[in-house]
Amino acid sequence: MRILIKQGRVVDPASNLDKQADVAIADGRLLAIGDVPADFGADRTLDAAGCLVLPGLVDLAVRLREPGYEHEGMLESEMAAAVAGGVTSLVCPPDTDPVLDEPGLVEMLKFRAEKMQAARLFPLGALTRSLKGEVLTEMAELTEAGCIGFSQADVPLSNTQVLQRALQYASTFGYTVWLRPQDRDLGQGVAASGPLATRLGLTGVPVAAETIAVFTILELMRSTGARVHLCRLSSAAGVALVRAAKAEGLPLSCDVSINSLHLADTDIGYFDSRARLNPPLRQQRDRDALSAALADGTIDALVSDHTPVEADAKTLPFAESEPGASGLELLLPLALRWGEQSGAGLMRAVEVVSAAPARLLGAAQAGRLMRGAPGDLCVADPALEWQVQPEALRSQGKHTPFGGYAMRGRARHTLVAGRLVHG
Repeated sequence: MRILIKQGRVVDPASNLDKQADVAIADGRLLAIGDVPADFGADRTLDAAGCLVLPGLVDLAVRLREPGYEHEGMLESEMAAAVAGGVTSLVCPPDTDPVLDEPGLVEMLKFRAEKMQAARLFPLGALTRSLKGEVLTEMAELTEAGCIGFSQADVPLSNTQVLQRALQYASTFGYTVWLRPQDRDLGQGVAASGPLATRLGLTGVPVAAETIAVFTILELMRSTGARVHLCRLSSAAGVALVRAAKAEGLPLSCDVSINSLHLADTDIGYFDSRARLNPPLRQQRDRDALSAALADGTIDALVSDHTPVEADAKTLPFAESEPGASGLELLLPLALRWGEQSGAGLMRAVEVVSAAPARLLGAAQAGRLMRGAPGDLCVADPALEWQVQPEALRSQGKHTPFGGYAMRGRARHTLVAGRLVHG
C-alpha cells in the first residue's frame, strides 16, 4: 500500500521538525517528508489540511485484560481503542490471569496481537513468580520471548531482599525494572490522605506510601547500578526525590498518568467511583508539581493508565469499587490540553507521548518521523471539539472520570507499518 498524506503540519519532536509538508509511505515505511517524488503513485491519498501529522503515540501503561479478564476487556476491543486514540505502540503490565511469568504466555499474547495487525505490543514480564514477591522469574527466557522489562504491576514488593536480588540480576544483564512506588502497608487506603478523605470518611493513602518506596528503590539503585522506571508518580514529594536522583546521575526514568495530571482529589465529588484510581488522586499542589516536572523533563512520559473495569465492579460504594479507568482514546487530547494550558507547548506535548516513551522502550525508530522509519503515525485534527461519551468508547471499559468533559483534538487517521488501521 502506497499512501500519500497531503497538506498536513508535520510535528516530530525527535528531529525538532515542525513544518507543513506532504508525507509519502511505501512498503510499510516512510519514503519522504516533503519533496515527494514526482512519480510517486499513491494507492490512497489522505487530506490532512488543518491537521497535525504526528509520530504514532507510544503508551507505557495499558492493561489489555487478556489473558484472564476477557469480561473486562478483550484484546480486540482494547487494540481498537488504542488505534482510535492514535496509539501505535503500547506496553502492557504482567498482572493478567495467569500472570505473564512464563515465556509461552508472552509468546501467545504477542502472537495474538501481531495477528490483529493493529498497535504494536511490548509486554512486561513478571518480576517474581505469580507476582507473589518470593521467587524471581527467568528473566532471560522472558526477554527472549519478547518482554522489554520486568514489573510487579500494582503489587508492592515488600521483601526488600527480594527486590535487591531482582535489581542485581537485572543490572547484570541490562534489563530495566518497572516499579510502581507504593509501600504495601501504607498503601491500603482508597483515597489520598487529606481533608477530603477525612471529610468523606475514606481510608487514606499518605504521600509517605510513595516516598518511602521511592527512597528504598533509589538506595538499591545506588548499590546495584540497576536501571529503573517508576510508573505513575503521583506526588510533589515524589517529584522532588526523582529530580534529585536524576541530578545525581542515577539511571532513572518515570511517567505520570493523564488522571493525576489533570484531576485532583476534589474530583471524587460525592463518592464518584469513576474517580477511584490507583494511584489515588492527590491535592492540587501535587498536580501542579507533576505538570511542572513533565514540562521540564523530570518526568519523562505521559501515559493513559488504561485499566478497563466492568460495570458491576464500578457500581459499588466508592471504597468497594475496583480502581481503574479507560484512557486510551483520551491520551492525545489530554496531552494537547496540557501542552496548551501549562505553557509547555505543542512540541513537548507530542514528545511526552511519542519520542520520549519510545526512548524508554529502546525502540529507536518508534515515536519519530524519519525517512526509512516504520510508517507508524497519527493524523490528528487539533481543532475538533467533542464530548467524552463513555458508552461510545471502543474499549470494553466504559468508565472514565472524564465522562462528559469537552475535549479538543482527536485522531482522524492512524497508520501502523504503513497500513491504515483507523479512519
